Amino acid sequence: MGSCCENNCAVEALREKQSSTLVKVLWINAIMFIAIAVAAFYGKSTALLTDSLDNLGDALTYGLSLFAVSKNSTTKARVALFKGGLIFITASLVVAQIIHRLVNPVLPSYEVMSIFSLAGLVANGVCLFLLWRHRHEDINMSSVFECSRNDIASNLSVFVAAICVWAFNSGLPDIIIASLLAALLLYSSARVIKGALSELSKSV
Repeated sequence: MGSCCENNCAVEALREKQSSTLVKVLWINAIMFIAIAVAAFYGKSTALLTDSLDNLGDALTYGLSLFAVSKNSTTKARVALFKGGLIFITASLVVAQIIHRLVNPVLPSYEVMSIFSLAGLVANGVCLFLLWRHRHEDINMSSVFECSRNDIASNLSVFVAAICVWAFNSGLPDIIIASLLAALLLYSSARVIKGALSELSKSV
């Protein structure tokens, strides 16, 4: 009886820690989505817009993960599957924006790209730090960690794109980086969906 109570208390404590972390990273990503989206349109940067959509996807993902914290493994796997679908939709929107920019080329503002990619890097660094201890706890939290890790790569890529836009006075680096980020999102989507399907197959 005592052992059962201890186990239940341990599970509940873990859920509370996960929920607390998810609330924090959700707010960080929601705020960064708004800030970076405004900056992307002002600076005419497709790579930065990709970054902002990634933040939006993450905010939705963290909200879903918060819902799944107290659920069973099957529900967590289904939520992870839905999150994989959200990442795929985000990647598809990025591809559409890339096509638009190829048809209607512009020179983005490297100053805006630099400032907001670095701001995003700091914000996502905090998120990654908060999520690090949860990365192997279950399919729900591991998929969240996957999203946060992608964000770091995304921010660094946008900063590199900003330097290249400045160096070559061309919008092409912005398009190239956005394309690479879209590929990364598609890869991440495939990984999350594969992991979720694997977890669901175990519960059948």
